[in-house]
Amino acid sequence: MRVRTRSAKHTVRWGTAALTVAVLAGLTGTQQAGAAETQADGKRTGSSSGVLRHDVAAVRAAGGGKVKVLAEVRDGRKAARARAGSGEPVPWNARFRAASTTKTFTAVVLLQLADEGKLSLDDTVEKWLPGVVKGNGNDGSRITVRDLLRQTSGLYDYVDDPELSGVLEDFDKYRYDTTPAASYVAVAMRHKPLFTPRPGETPRWAYSNTNYLLAGMIAEKAGKLPWREQVEHRVIAPLGLRATHVPGANPYLPGPHARVILPIPGKDGKPLDVTEHSLQHTADSAVISTTSDLDTFYRALMTGKLLSKGRLAEMKQTVERTDDPEDIAAWPQGGYGLGLRENPLSCGGSYRHHEGDGFGSYTRTGVTEDGRRAVTVSVTSDGGIPDQIRLNSATRKLVDHALCGSKR
Repeated sequence: MRVRTRSAKHTVRWGTAALTVAVLAGLTGTQQAGAAETQADGKRTGSSSGVLRHDVAAVRAAGGGKVKVLAEVRDGRKAARARAGSGEPVPWNARFRAASTTKTFTAVVLLQLADEGKLSLDDTVEKWLPGVVKGNGNDGSRITVRDLLRQTSGLYDYVDDPELSGVLEDFDKYRYDTTPAASYVAVAMRHKPLFTPRPGETPRWAYSNTNYLLAGMIAEKAGKLPWREQVEHRVIAPLGLRATHVPGANPYLPGPHARVILPIPGKDGKPLDVTEHSLQHTADSAVISTTSDLDTFYRALMTGKLLSKGRLAEMKQTVERTDDPEDIAAWPQGGYGLGLRENPLSCGGSYRHHEGDGFGSYTRTGVTEDGRRAVTVSVTSDGGIPDQIRLNSATRKLVDHALCGSKR
């Protein structure tokens, strides 16, 4: 989702590609300024953690020091973690809202349904959801499932609707909102599309959370189960992701987690605590996970444990990103596939990933093409809202070093 709201002189984006703040930061076990702590295979490794420690510190600095950071790198059977922040340490196994990283999960469900012959990526939205995408120039008969997954539908992003722009200014009013996906799609239909896909033309691209609401709705029709249950049955359970959840209307983070604090006054005048809410409950942003589980998920995806070889190849086929200067500024290199971004590595080749930006929770991921190495970074607002450009710059360096195996 991308709801924009202005508060404390910040432009905030929430949902699956939202509230742009966060970057990993300086490892700290005692969580005092300058202190650091890392783990390798579950064992504490002290304050000298090499590149990972340096990069986590840089991410925290990019967040203005007012974030908690947790990063985990997996290389074969080896694992290393680092954390940083002030006050209460972020738990090593902290749960967090993965926001738009959910889109990769949703894409996997649709691609599995395609593998099973229950739908085709070339099916139109109109075929599965007759009459849902229409009006104001919107035409579901000209948009395919593939368009939804690769962000080439041209549909308006529902979180940009002016009526949804005041969420943070009156957060308690919206905190437990569970508006159905179809109602949010209806909000998008009030607006003209940015463009309409045309057969034979080079695909145009524009990021829209509306695409993944529709994808989830189609998955429910084709798979004959709620989207949430399909994610659980098709991805979470087979991979043994015991700390990963799709909470639905439940506003609470299960298990250990850090509090999420924004520099916006709440009703009591104190900084706004947005830890508990139900706003991210749809197929564009609902997954709650951990750094370890997300590493496992992306490695399994790239090694063929979730999709056939042919479907995975389709998923990895990218289109050039156009029509969204904000996104291109945030991710200046690489293309977008079916729920997966591709970006280059300094050591050669590329990596796959999907970011997630929510209410004070920011997720950055990365996995090598062969699935051997993976990294996940979780950044939680602790009274700050980092600058998006600085955040992405710092996290891209961390991911690059982690996946290239840089040593210091």
